[in-house]
Amino acid sequence: MVDSLIVFVAKYFLFLSVLFVAIYWLRSTTSTKIEMGFRLVAGGLIALALAKVGAQLYYSTRPFVADHVTPLFAHAPDNGFPSDHALLASFLGFTVLGYARTAGVLLLINAVLIGAARVGAHVHHPIDILGSFVLSGAAVLATAMIARNEKVARHWRR
Repeated sequence: MVDSLIVFVAKYFLFLSVLFVAIYWLRSTTSTKIEMGFRLVAGGLIALALAKVGAQLYYSTRPFVADHVTPLFAHAPDNGFPSDHALLASFLGFTVLGYARTAGVLLLINAVLIGAARVGAHVHHPIDILGSFVLSGAAVLATAMIARNEKVARHWRR
């Protein structure tokens, strides 16, 4: 029973984050849609680039390989750093946090649940999850600095 819950959270709770952000974006004003759309796309690309660099700088053998245990679901024995699921979920949470505190916190709690479940399923180490949070946070901060640039921001303030 517990293993099934871990697998479900690890594999499918990411869709809750994506759905929640899509609904939040659709219900936003036009100017917020434009700004948030920019932040999601630009920040997502920055997060992806940071993840690629991070994966080149640090190799984390998957727990099921390193510890010779059976993962709770099938997974490739590749580099576990950073966790793509935790990266996307935390990126969405940090992005929405800039618009709505409660919604952002709920999304970040969901990201923590996803990360914990992926550790519990033996497909990631805690450092893989923590690294994802740090990289996505850096991407959101970089995107916020770009968005504060008056030349960029004036396009959605009309």
